[in-house]
Amino acid sequence: MEKRIEKLLSRYRVEGGKFRLKDHDPADTGGLDLKKDEATALLKQGVEALSAHQDMLYAQDRWSVLCIFQAMDAAGKDGAIKHVFSGVNPQGCHVVSFKAPTSTELDHDFLWRHSIALPSRGQIGIHNRSWYEEVLVARVHPTILEHQKLPARLVGKHIWDERLEDIAAYERYLGRQGTVVLKFFLNVSQEEQKRRFLSRIEEPEKNWKFSAADVQERQHWDSYQDAYEEAIRATATKAAPWYVVPADHKWFTRLVVAAAIGRAMEGLGLHYPAVTEAQRAALAQAREDLGP
Repeated sequence: MEKRIEKLLSRYRVEGGKFRLKDHDPADTGGLDLKKDEATALLKQGVEALSAHQDMLYAQDRWSVLCIFQAMDAAGKDGAIKHVFSGVNPQGCHVVSFKAPTSTELDHDFLWRHSIALPSRGQIGIHNRSWYEEVLVARVHPTILEHQKLPARLVGKHIWDERLEDIAAYERYLGRQGTVVLKFFLNVSQEEQKRRFLSRIEEPEKNWKFSAADVQERQHWDSYQDAYEEAIRATATKAAPWYVVPADHKWFTRLVVAAAIGRAMEGLGLHYPAVTEAQRAALAQAREDLGP
């Protein structure tokens, strides 16, 4: 992808420190003012590069990549996933959209259902929502904890800090096992979210996307912003960074996501497996057997 997009990544990458969500403008486009066809062409470059990286990732069969997407409703998670991964071979990619946990999932620890959905070596895993819901929606609506069957003595005032510590430790563990963890928070403004909700209400072809529950959750906007800020601050590391991606302009969101994943995969030293002498001999024999 064009270098000017990649240069912007450091603006949105969070690796720890004194992170403040209010310092990140949801409408930022990095100074770029692209026409639709220009943005489409740039994204196509990113999609093609990601496809090439994924092909080597699959062939090499050593690394795996986990992309986590979190956001407020209508921020564009589904659209970003659809467009950024449009050129990826389905054999090497798996998307999981996590909904409310089932009774079976509630009989396990909060990381369990996510752990069994992790990508295997050579694969890209895409988690649309993730274990972060347990320190976001559960924190904003603490009555959710009542359904998680935790021993009463373990539900104390430090439970959110403890969960954040567990998540950070787990992501560190995954990194040490060869899973690259990339986390994307699509940062949409309250005004743009409202505009998109109205679009879903007023445009018949978008009616199916609308949920009254999403509007009700807007009442907790500030609480969610605080929860996201604390989660990002507590779990952003160099090995498992967050990208706080401006989401008021979908074309820019998708460019940043594609560039971030592409850069991470470039850093893995991916290559096609080398052919051994024995394999070369077998190839030569197979060619001879095929005849002229």
